[in-house]
Amino acid sequence: MKIKGRIFLLDDDELIVTMLSRALKNEGFETQVETNSDDIIEKMEAWHPDLMLLDINLGEDRNGLDILTEIMENELDTQVVMLTGDDTADSAIRAMKIGAADYLTKPFNVDEVIMVIKGVLEKSKLQDEIRYLRKSRMDYAHHEMVGESQVVKDLIENAKKVATAGVPTILITGESGTGKEVLSRYMHNWLHQERGNNTEDVPYIAVNCTALPDNLIESELFGHTKWAFTDAKMDKKGMFELADGGTILLDEIGDMRADLQSKFLRVLENRKVRRLGGKVDLSVDVTVIATTNRDLKQAVADKDFREDLFFRLSTFSMHLPPLRDRREDISLLAQYFFQHFSQQYTKKDVKGLTAEAEKRFIEYNWPGNVRELKNVIERCVVLANTELIGIEHLPLEISEERDLPFVERRKNPRLILPEKGISLDEVEKDLIRQALNRADNNQTKAAKLLNMSYDTLRYQIKKYNLK
Repeated sequence: MKIKGRIFLLDDDELIVTMLSRALKNEGFETQVETNSDDIIEKMEAWHPDLMLLDINLGEDRNGLDILTEIMENELDTQVVMLTGDDTADSAIRAMKIGAADYLTKPFNVDEVIMVIKGVLEKSKLQDEIRYLRKSRMDYAHHEMVGESQVVKDLIENAKKVATAGVPTILITGESGTGKEVLSRYMHNWLHQERGNNTEDVPYIAVNCTALPDNLIESELFGHTKWAFTDAKMDKKGMFELADGGTILLDEIGDMRADLQSKFLRVLENRKVRRLGGKVDLSVDVTVIATTNRDLKQAVADKDFREDLFFRLSTFSMHLPPLRDRREDISLLAQYFFQHFSQQYTKKDVKGLTAEAEKRFIEYNWPGNVRELKNVIERCVVLANTELIGIEHLPLEISEERDLPFVERRKNPRLILPEKGISLDEVEKDLIRQALNRADNNQTKAAKLLNMSYDTLRYQIKKYNLK
């Protein structure tokens, strides 16, 4: 049975806590029971409960309101529901002002308790997701699988099979910009639609493993306890906990630090996480989708990636081919993005491409893949004042593609000097632009693609005013 949450019970009536604990366990909750308040804050910090049922009248020197105040002052990440025998509700109102999420008046029935607990936890989970999404810069505007090529049709069919089966761990490979995040979101939506869920109510958390600083990535993924490190002033749920019941996308998994790879492997094997500074493992029910543009087999051979993690991830692996290998999808994708951006920017007069521009789109090799195609069309829609986009509206690297001095589809492409000569500056400038596009503007990756130092690339970017 899926664990629905961790409930801490504090009441001096042993009969009540025993009865509630049994009922909650039958509903799929984990429970911890206490009948006195000795070291209660320390016990809560060690166990990380999602919710606490707290009796107001404990028959001690301090009452439940005193403990509630301590919980608020210590900023514990726990929802509190007060239990009160005061039918005037005065003490319950005081508790709500201090920070309680709800209250129950004794005597109560078990069904009422369970209903209140589920309601409070659901509200708390939604608030956690909202906080994450507000700070997230991920763009989910485009999460449809668009294409008519056989490779895309096969990919969609396999994605549906894997998602419907409820496979817990999936690896998606492909060059930057091919649509790995789009496929991930598609599989998430398909899975939960098949289960009859409203996909807007199911968490989908995307994490770029290269975007998070090394000193924060562990606490972001797994969470942390109060004072686990200097700036940890309160308990914090990690992204695995936030994604509980849904999907977590780990983008660029191939660049994950070696020490985190081992911790991530344990999460995949046990479906449990331990917060930084914590002492207990927390169960998570989450589909893990990892993506990478690296050759993980080669990374394993180079000792940059754990072999056991690779085998765990690659059980269900899907590969997205580059756009240049499925040119029959280019026109369809272009039309899709024209419709999307013409609505977004209220420029419904922009209909699409001229025949010549469409031909150039199909001939172009799209080093940045679907992302580059999307960005080019967005620019065209915003800047053009015409119904059809022609050659003259396209970026230089596309409009002059047939004049590029390269022989494509060779193992070692080489320069061919045109009869009229060529500008080396223009060639260099174009290659740098392509490398930045393919690396999604990551200058470190672009420098590797060009086999030059990071400082040299920065100089060239400044020289050609490419920022």
